[in-house]
Amino acid sequence: MKKEITEYQTLIFDCDGVVLNSNCVKTDAFYQAALPYGEAAAQALVDYHVQNGGVSRYKKFAHFLESIVKPKQFGPTLEELLKSYADKVYEGLMNCEIAPGLERLKETTPASRWMIVSGGDQAELRRVFAARSIECFFNGGIFGSPDTKDDILNREIANSNIQEPALFLGDSKYDYYASSKANIDFIFISNWTEVENWSAWCKELSLVSTSSVSRLWEFYERNNFAFGRS
Repeated sequence: MKKEITEYQTLIFDCDGVVLNSNCVKTDAFYQAALPYGEAAAQALVDYHVQNGGVSRYKKFAHFLESIVKPKQFGPTLEELLKSYADKVYEGLMNCEIAPGLERLKETTPASRWMIVSGGDQAELRRVFAARSIECFFNGGIFGSPDTKDDILNREIANSNIQEPALFLGDSKYDYYASSKANIDFIFISNWTEVENWSAWCKELSLVSTSSVSRLWEFYERNNFAFGRS
């Protein structure tokens, strides 16, 4: 059943590629952090990162050291990789583009609870959102790793922070799978995604997609678009 955007009690946003134009920031940070192990290893980590959008940095770097780095190869430890990555990411998050239209969408959905459910580090996200004065939009909370998106959604449903009907706005396959398992409607946001052939993938699964957050209220104002599963 399709719904208008104003019918949703909860709007759940991924961060990277939806609220912030930060996918490229994190992709480059993974490459630079892993570069001491060589260009081939760094590129292999980037490939794994892109193929597993929405998964936390902790799992990605653990996979890197366990499955990509050659045995006995010298280089940074897990803690050193995480610190190098975090330093690069924080600077990028503080300077990347914020999705236009957030304030207008908030005005369109005044009764909806907004929250962030991200694969990014939770403490880092809260610090960045506060510094960039956008935390005020997300009255339902800002959540991230080390908890997985599946765990966050299940927890917030159980404690009634996520009220139905709910809608997840994401730009990765993991966003869709996590929302689907939680029985939450989903819209794919395409402008900043790193999913290859995203249009064909959305068509295959009959997913609703739109280019950006700003398009949500534009569609609503024209009264010719409704969201959710068919």
